[in-house]
Amino acid sequence: MDSAELFTEPDAGPETARQFDMDEVVGYVLLGGVLLSLALVASGLAWEWFARGSLALDYRLTGMNLFEFVVEEIRLAMHGAVRPRLLVNFGIVVLMLTPFLRVLASVVYFAAFLKNWKYTLFTSFVLIVLTYSLFLR
Repeated sequence: MDSAELFTEPDAGPETARQFDMDEVVGYVLLGGVLLSLALVASGLAWEWFARGSLALDYRLTGMNLFEFVVEEIRLAMHGAVRPRLLVNFGIVVLMLTPFLRVLASVVYFAAFLKNWKYTLFTSFVLIVLTYSLFLR
């Protein structure tokens, strides 16, 4: 018996089954984001340790928002400046964008599948606030 069968009632309708599907999607988005972030940060730190024998990374983040930070790192990578710090930075970016993707998935779910406009409106507001916060310095 899987977890969905444990928590659904025998006469539960498709609405309840869809709710458990969304809970699984949200769980996998969060788990995948955290594990990918962990792998990137750990790889970058291991590379730095083997290359220099130290875990010290040089950072200059003042005056940058998340998108400027990502664009700068991609620009450096495209110019051949691939280094351990790049992996750590991408791990941090993935970790920061994971809740954003979770809220985005919720907006799509509430609007496209449930057609619940009240939850779509509330979740869209949260998405707007999160998006705005990513552009702040």
